[in-house]
Amino acid sequence: MATPMTPAQWRAALTAEGVPFTELDGWTTRGRDAATGNVFGPVNGVLNHHTAGVDSLNLIAYKGATALPPPLAHAYLPKSGVLVLVAAGRANHAGPAAKNAFDAIVAERTIPRPNKATGTVDGNDRLYGIETEGLGDGKDTYTRRQYDTWVRFNAAICRHHGWGAGSAAGHLETSVEGKPDPAGPVEGYGRRGRFTLTMTQMRADIAERLAHPASWSPPAPQEADMPAYTNLGIAQPYQLAPDAMEPIAFTAEWTDEAGDHPAGSAVFVKGAARFTGLIGLVFTGLPVGDVVQVRMSEYEGDTFKADHPVHEIIGTAGGTFGIVPLVKRLGAGRSMRVRLLNQAAAPITVKSAVLSALVWKEG
Repeated sequence: MATPMTPAQWRAALTAEGVPFTELDGWTTRGRDAATGNVFGPVNGVLNHHTAGVDSLNLIAYKGATALPPPLAHAYLPKSGVLVLVAAGRANHAGPAAKNAFDAIVAERTIPRPNKATGTVDGNDRLYGIETEGLGDGKDTYTRRQYDTWVRFNAAICRHHGWGAGSAAGHLETSVEGKPDPAGPVEGYGRRGRFTLTMTQMRADIAERLAHPASWSPPAPQEADMPAYTNLGIAQPYQLAPDAMEPIAFTAEWTDEAGDHPAGSAVFVKGAARFTGLIGLVFTGLPVGDVVQVRMSEYEGDTFKADHPVHEIIGTAGGTFGIVPLVKRLGAGRSMRVRLLNQAAAPITVKSAVLSALVWKEG
C-alpha cells in the first residue's frame, strides 16, 4: 500500500528507468477524484491493458467509452514506444477487481483465477493503469520498442514504491467481467525474437530490470541477427557453349558465416533470408557486341518457382567484364540459382565469377 506518485515523482521515476515519454496537457490535474468523490489511492499495483483499437489517445484522455467517462488510464503507449502521460488522478481502467486476485497482487503471490464470489475491490481506486496500443486479435504485433517501454514503465513504478514484479498484473488476471487483455504477439525484446505476450513473461522481464540499476538496458539482439559477409567464386575457368543455359557453380574461395551456401552447388543463398551484393563476371572469347544473359531464378528444392529480371553483358574488345546487382528477399525453403546463356555463335570462356554479398538470415 503506497501513496500515488506526484507528477514530479512520475517524471523522475520514468526518466531514471529510461522511459521515453511526453506529457499530455492537463495530465497533472486530470482524474475522476472530484467527479466520483473517491480519492485515488492508496495504490497497490499496476494493471496492464491493450486498447483493442488504434490511435486511442483521444478516446482514453478526452472521449471515454460507453458509460465510462475519461480518463481511461494513467498512461497510453503507442506503437512508437513513446509513452504519453494522461492522468495523475483516478482513472476508469480497472473496474471491479476480484478480491482473491487483488489480494495476491498486494502480497505479490501467484495470481489465482479471478473469482467474483470472493468479493470485489474498486481497481480504479487502487491500481495504476496503462493502455498499450494493440488490437489483441492475435495478429496485431507490439513493436520491440513498445514492449521495451512497457516493461520499463512497470519497473519504474515498482522501483519507486519498492515493489517487486508481482505487483504488475494484467486486466485478464483481475477482471470479473472476462476481460482478455493484454494479449498479442510481440516483435521481440532484448535478445529474444518474436514471442506471444503473457503476464508471466512480462513479470519475468520486469523482475530482470529490477535486479539491475534503473539505467540498465537488456542485451542487444545476438550477432546471428546481423548480416554475414559472403564471398563465393568458381573453382576454375570453364567453357560455355553457345545457346546453353548453364548454372554457375559457386564452389571456391568462399566463407559460409551465414550458413546458407551448400558446397558443390549452383545455389548461392537459401531462405528465409535477405541479401544484397554484386556478381562480377569476366569472359574471354565473347565477340564485340555479342551478349551473355545472366538469369537468377528461385527454386524450392529442384522445382522452379520464379525468374528474376534478366541482365545482359555485352562483349567488348580485349575481354568482357560485367557487374550484376543483387537485392532480394527469399522466403523460407527457397533458394537462388544463377545461370548464364551464351548468345554468341561460338563457345566462350567464363574466366571468373565472384559473388560478394551481405546475407541476413531471417527467423
